Amino acid sequence: MTILRDAHELTVTEASKRGVAKLVAEAEQGSDLVVTRRHRPVAAVVGMDRLAALEAAASDLHDLALVLARSASDTGQRTSLDDVLAAFGHTRESLDALPDDD
Repeated sequence: MTILRDAHELTVTEASKRGVAKLVAEAEQGSDLVVTRRHRPVAAVVGMDRLAALEAAASDLHDLALVLARSASDTGQRTSLDDVLAAFGHTRESLDALPDDD
């Protein structure tokens, strides 16, 4: 498993014998654990710091994919704010005339 650095694999049976408290203690100390059933990964036990890092990386990759997609499809054509407002039946003045939501 490449997403979890130096993950230690153990079977469901081994994980059960260790117990939840031991697995959690190992994760808190920074160990990434992968639980397997019939040689296939079925679960992972990671500490909260590691989970936060993985979630941040996923968010960064999502943002990067959006930037790359926009870069690849950008024609250079831009739409003005006034054109967008007109498409919705408004002008800058008509928006200014709307009452504020309090």
